[in-house]
Amino acid sequence: MKTKIIIYQIFTRLFGNRKTTRKEWGTLAENGVGKMNDIQSAQLRQMRRLGITHVWYTGIIRHATDTDYTQFGIPSQNPQVVKGIAGSPYAIVDYYDVDPDLAVSVPDRMSEFEALVARTHDAGLKVIIDFVPNHVARQYHSICKPADIEDLGESDDTGKHFDPQNNFYYCPGETLDTSGFNSQHPTVGAQQQYFERPAKCTGNDRFDSHPQQNDWYETVKLNYGIDYTDAGGRSYHYDPTPNTWKKMTEILLFWAGKGIDGFRCDMAEMVPHEFWEYATNIVKQIYPNIIFIGEVYDTNQYKTYVASGFDYLYDKVGMYDCLRAVTCHQRPASSITHEWQLTDDIGSHMLYFLENHDEQRLASDFFAGNGMKGIPALIVATMLKSNPMMVYAGQEFGERAMDKEGFSGRDGRTTIFDYWTVESLYHGYWNRGGMTPTEHRLEEKYAKILSLANKEKAISEGQTFDLMYVNGSSEIFSPQTEYAFMRKYHNEVLFIVVNFADSEAHSEVRIPVHAFDFLHLPEKQVEAIDLLSGETQRFDLKKDGSLPVDVSAYSGRIYKFNIMNDNQYVLNTHNKDEFPPAHTAEHLLNQLMIRMFGCQRSNNAHIERKKSKISYIVDHKPSRKEEKMIEDEMNRLIQLDMPVTYEFVDRNHIPEGVSLSKLPDDASETIRLVRIGDYDVCPCLGKHVRSTSQIGRFVLLGTNWDEQTHNFRIRFKVIQ
Repeated sequence: MKTKIIIYQIFTRLFGNRKTTRKEWGTLAENGVGKMNDIQSAQLRQMRRLGITHVWYTGIIRHATDTDYTQFGIPSQNPQVVKGIAGSPYAIVDYYDVDPDLAVSVPDRMSEFEALVARTHDAGLKVIIDFVPNHVARQYHSICKPADIEDLGESDDTGKHFDPQNNFYYCPGETLDTSGFNSQHPTVGAQQQYFERPAKCTGNDRFDSHPQQNDWYETVKLNYGIDYTDAGGRSYHYDPTPNTWKKMTEILLFWAGKGIDGFRCDMAEMVPHEFWEYATNIVKQIYPNIIFIGEVYDTNQYKTYVASGFDYLYDKVGMYDCLRAVTCHQRPASSITHEWQLTDDIGSHMLYFLENHDEQRLASDFFAGNGMKGIPALIVATMLKSNPMMVYAGQEFGERAMDKEGFSGRDGRTTIFDYWTVESLYHGYWNRGGMTPTEHRLEEKYAKILSLANKEKAISEGQTFDLMYVNGSSEIFSPQTEYAFMRKYHNEVLFIVVNFADSEAHSEVRIPVHAFDFLHLPEKQVEAIDLLSGETQRFDLKKDGSLPVDVSAYSGRIYKFNIMNDNQYVLNTHNKDEFPPAHTAEHLLNQLMIRMFGCQRSNNAHIERKKSKISYIVDHKPSRKEEKMIEDEMNRLIQLDMPVTYEFVDRNHIPEGVSLSKLPDDASETIRLVRIGDYDVCPCLGKHVRSTSQIGRFVLLGTNWDEQTHNFRIRFKVIQ
């Protein structure tokens, strides 16, 4: 089965930080820092529940920082060439070392990284890290390189501006002019001025000794055999193989040997594609399953970099810019069609996203101002094609990033330069009781949408048919704010409509003859289920006919139907009017009794608002101590605030351990499973709360024991 890659980007230094000081320009001691050891099995399972397949740990390799680690033999950095107190993760000072900020025990930082990789794999997730190939920090010096590896610049001829075998570019006889930039660091004035002679050329292709404030002044450009200032223009010197090619390939092999599964390659287009062809070929011969993701913004070079060994490329100037503009009502929804068509021949190689560390947060005042407004774009980015999708940690909680952290400032981005705590992540992973109802609702929507990516083969493997070309502006459809398409795999079809508007859409979507021919659809009536809401609807499939659909503001419909079996996705009716908190407590209690006593789920329960009764067959009469343990453990589970989610499966795809024995004989082929975190899953059509903290407090009112039948009856209530 083909897996659709769903990447979760974590800025590792911020992710696990639970110190809430948040002092502007705060030091590590003042503001705290997240550690690799903060990311344990519970957090990784939460990512899995979100639908994630790969975790991108941003900022693993040691970079320039103003934090002093000299007691551990780590050289200090001059703050004049460090952005922020924490420093940029893209100003690498040692390609063979791990950032000491991330370690509980600094001398054991590499071992802690290796343990993080193992934990991530044990959780069923794959690991991606950054590879920064274009530039390094001005004070680059490796203290952790293998003994047989020569350091970058160690054998350079610094008397030349360019030499094919140099690792850096130089300005011979010139001292670096630092007057044009200001790190804004509050302590720089008291520090010794940074001195560099001969001056190295700056990372953003600035080939003189006078970098300015808007340059990447804290970095120096690596030399891959291109003379950018040759008298005749740019010239290329690739034979013999440049020394930098060999050294950078060794670095890739070093990290691949740590068991990682992929590299996100920073500013890949600023490094010649000939190097990438050379390096990826060598790495993939040894590690054939490793993936390379390239940050490439020049659309004219997409095909070149794919041919050079990249598995996936950022689709920033195409799909990201388009979805952002549509979300902000600056472009019509119909323009999405144009964007995917531009890269259709390499569409499987394009990485879609709505946020990353470089971009403004969707919920910030600089973008949409509200995470819910991004749901239509999320559905499109996740489901339009089978290519990868990326989510930035905190996006699923509506992180606004409107803090003024220090160097970063209030810009709608989560800082990569400062020590800080991201409030939404703190609540979402460490203090779920502090989450707002809006954060809960948004997380639930993200989990449903992202999880479908690999539950539905129509998304991970199926064909796509864009319906926009036959759905022009009319009274019953608005291409300005609505977007519609279909996905199909074998006999399963998804009919997807999203609404970017701030009001409900009552639409009719035309299905052209070509869709019937391309997707091999029959003309017939089908029963469809909306995978987001569980609502069902009958559609009359006719060539050039229309399908009626109502879509709430900033939302979408994902209707699924089977073209071979009319009743495949019809659920049984359910007329009970349960009290959702008590009904959810029943699920928790069932699983708790299974784990404590090895019994089966209850088959005799009366769940009501005021008080409920539920019975179990157990092998002995529970003691008073065990009864108290039941009540205490129930309240502990409730306080964990585990999400309550749904999924729809057919009888052939029931997870291991889930019994259907209590379903009625006439139960439908489609089963709704209710999951409470990773704790419990069972088939159910009832009403539930969104997360366990909404149950309230569980109170055990009393018990009864029947010695003859070993029936143990519990009376309980929940207090809101």
